[in-house]
Amino acid sequence: MDESTKRLVQRLMRRIPSKMLKITLEKWGRLTEKQQREIEAVQSKRALTEHLLSFCEKNELGVKRLTELEMIHIIDNPNQEMWYAFRLSDPEDDARSVDLMQFKEQFKSHIRELVSQVSVKIRKHTDEAVWIRIAWGDTYSCPNHLKPTYVVHNLQTPYVFVTSLTSKKKLMLSQALVLSTRYQSLKDANLSGRKLTAIRDLLMRQYQQVFPTKYPSPLTERNQTVTNPHIEREQAKPAERRLQLACEAFGVGMLPQLQSAVYKLETKLRDHTDRTMREREEPFRCVVKFASTNLLESLKNCASSGIASTPVTPLLSSIPLKGKNYFVITENGPGPSSQMS
Repeated sequence: MDESTKRLVQRLMRRIPSKMLKITLEKWGRLTEKQQREIEAVQSKRALTEHLLSFCEKNELGVKRLTELEMIHIIDNPNQEMWYAFRLSDPEDDARSVDLMQFKEQFKSHIRELVSQVSVKIRKHTDEAVWIRIAWGDTYSCPNHLKPTYVVHNLQTPYVFVTSLTSKKKLMLSQALVLSTRYQSLKDANLSGRKLTAIRDLLMRQYQQVFPTKYPSPLTERNQTVTNPHIEREQAKPAERRLQLACEAFGVGMLPQLQSAVYKLETKLRDHTDRTMREREEPFRCVVKFASTNLLESLKNCASSGIASTPVTPLLSSIPLKGKNYFVITENGPGPSSQMS
């Protein structure tokens, strides 16, 4: 076994938790029953790594088979990566007729035309998503399997989700995807997060939404606490109205778990007390970031509880409305207004 294959095994063992190793190896199906039992009997991670190295060498399992093991683990545990959303635009007439076999053949062909040294593995998941693992190389080096790029694409939809990669590789990936899916371009959706299902559900509107109505029926919050009945009657209508507006802005039930939202400001500072800043020709630039384990739920709770004002500002309601969590706020021509993109 060469050194690069050994490092790949060690990296895999660091990433796969011991409690998940048994089921992951069973799905992989490259070890004998006896080898599987021996692995299950071992406790320490270091000993597990040594056993797996030994079995891979004995069974002649090289990089090709080990990347299968990695894909199984990543597909089952996608939240170990940072995901970035993209949107395919301007479909050709036959874009919706592209099937899996066509896509696989054309994607591999196009990416290999663009990169001389590249390893591509494509696997279809049970939820119809196509998972792609790309190990990049160049003219002078072999594919680096220790730093692969993962791509997830549901055929017949314009959405693509990618783990981080350089600008040069992003351009090559974009060209290969556009040619393989029969679209004209691939654009940044300005949406990212560690939970792949969350950003996918947000883009595809796969969560329970509440739409504005002239005669809203009162919504009830879960786990309501018992309060003084007189105070409760006094505050009932404003509380119902706040909850209605919060749910209209962010949704109801289980919301997609975004971890952050970023606003990049490029506007002029309007402060009559600060003459120096007021007379600047250049816009005032800064970045504002909101962070939480579940940002949409936190913002919804702030609005429904009265901590934040309602109706919810478009700066925040645009996150679910536009399916984005990165915004650039710029001047909208002359005058006091601004625009958000």
